[in-house]
Amino acid sequence: MNRRELVRAVAAHTGQEVKQVDSVVAGLTEVITAVVSQGERVSLPSFAKFAKVERAARMGRNPATGEQIRIKASKRARITALKGFKDAVMTPSQAPKLAKGVWPTDPALLVKKVATPAPAARATSAKRTATATRKATTARKAAPAKRKATTARKAAPAKRKATTARKAAPAKRKATTARKAAPARRTTTKRPAARKVAARRR
Repeated sequence: MNRRELVRAVAAHTGQEVKQVDSVVAGLTEVITAVVSQGERVSLPSFAKFAKVERAARMGRNPATGEQIRIKASKRARITALKGFKDAVMTPSQAPKLAKGVWPTDPALLVKKVATPAPAARATSAKRTATATRKATTARKAAPAKRKATTARKAAPAKRKATTARKAAPAKRKATTARKAAPARRTTTKRPAARKVAARRR
């Protein structure tokens, strides 16, 4: 079984799409490889253990001559099958049971991607949300303008009253001046009468 066959068998066994299973298998191998390369061990219970083994330099013997030789330090990748996997392999009755058509894979069991209205519904919902957001934003922007217009309307009568008061002020001043000037004229007219009276007395 190669990788493609493995992916198709897993897809048929789990009922998932082939592309999804292929992505998961690729991610699994990449993560295990990256983690083990950093010196960490990865263990899948009842299946296998992946580890990086470092062996220090040591002295050994040449099996042909019996002479002592120096063995250099080395690094190795080790995959150890665990008990559950060993028992299932050695005793097929303990192995997981696969449905008919999983292996060899029956193409009829593979799930095909079918267009569903879900994405369209999500798109419609997203459009509605965007429209509502735009309307709310527009309303927020319009609110200050309305407030300014209302304030301007309220301020207009005050300005009109102030203008009227300013226009009325000169008139009041003129009236006050005229009132002050009126007694002066009356006093001036009385003086000639006083002279006539004095003349008669003489």
